[in-house]
Amino acid sequence: MMTRKVTVEASTSREAEEIRRRNAELERAVAEAAAREERLRRELEAALARLAVAEEAEERLCVQLGELEAEAVMQAVEYQERVRTLSERLAFADGVLRSSGIAAGGASTSRSGSARFIA
Repeated sequence: MMTRKVTVEASTSREAEEIRRRNAELERAVAEAAAREERLRRELEAALARLAVAEEAEERLCVQLGELEAEAVMQAVEYQERVRTLSERLAFADGVLRSSGIAAGGASTSRSGSARFIA
C-alpha cells in the first residue's frame, strides 16, 4: 500500500508541477500579448497623429492652391485686358499712320517713335 501511496503522491506532484509550469507559460504569453497590444496601440496613436498632421497640411495646401488659382485667373484677365488695350492702341496708331499717308512697316519712323504710340 505504501508503494501505491508514494506513486500517487509522485504522480500528483508531477501533475501539479506540470500545471504550475503550464500556468507560468500562459502567464508569460498573456504578459507578452499585453505588451504587444500596448506597443501596437502606441503605434496606432502615432499613426493617427501623423494622419491628422497630413490632413491639416492637405487642407492648407488646398487653400493655397485655390488662392493661387484665383490669382492666376486674375492675372490672365489683366493680361487679356492689357493685350486688348495694346491692340486697340496699335490699331489707332496704324489708322493715324494710314490717314497721314505713312504706311505702317515701310516708313522711316524710328523704333522710339513707334514706341510712343504703343507705350
